[in-house]
Amino acid sequence: MTKQNCVSRKPWELAFAAEPEELAGLRRIVRLHLMHWGLHDLVDSAQLCVTEMVSNVITHVGIGTPTELSLLMNGAFLRIEVQDPDLRALPTLLLAAGDSESGRGVRMLDAVANRWGVLIKAERKVMWCELDTGIDVAGGHVPSVAVDRAEGLLQMYGAAGLAGTRVEVGADKPAAVALIADLLCWARAHGHDTDELLEGAERRFDREVTR
Repeated sequence: MTKQNCVSRKPWELAFAAEPEELAGLRRIVRLHLMHWGLHDLVDSAQLCVTEMVSNVITHVGIGTPTELSLLMNGAFLRIEVQDPDLRALPTLLLAAGDSESGRGVRMLDAVANRWGVLIKAERKVMWCELDTGIDVAGGHVPSVAVDRAEGLLQMYGAAGLAGTRVEVGADKPAAVALIADLLCWARAHGHDTDELLEGAERRFDREVTR
C-alpha cells in the first residue's frame, strides 16, 4: 500500500558563485533537502553528482561563475540541475584512461546517475542528471514494508476517530517496540525529524500520565 502524494517535494533552487569553498555547503544543503523529502538513500549519490557538476563549472568555465543549483522531481526520478552562462564549455564523456584527470568527473557522474545530459537554453547551459528514487509517484514514499504498516495503522486511527485518545493495545512488549519502530520508519520516509517526533511523543506521554 503506497499512499499517493503523501510527501511534498517542491522544486528548489539556489544561486551561488561557483567556487571550491562552496562545495561543502552545497553538499550539506542537498543532504538537508533530501532528508526532508524522505530520500535518505540518495544523499551520497546526489552529493557526489552535485560536487562533480559544480566542479565541472569551476574547472571549465571559471572560478566565481554565476551558477544555479536546482533539485526537483521528474516522475519517480530525482533531477539535479546545474546552470551556468557559458554556452561553449560542454561536458562530454571522454574515453580517457582510468588514471587520467581529464573527464574523470563526468565519468563518475555517468557511473552514479541513471541518466544525465546537457541542455542549451537562451543565454545559459543546463547540465542535469537523474537518480531513480524507487517511488511509485512523485509524491509517494520510498517502498518499505515498515512504512506501509505504519501508514495503514495511521489510516485506521483517522477512520476510527482515535487520534488524540489513549488506546490500549495489550501487553505485548515486542509488538509495541515493532509498532514504534514502524512509526519512526514512516516519519523518516515522509521527511520528518525522528528525534523531534520522539521528543513530542514523550512530552505528550508525560501530560497523559500526569492527568
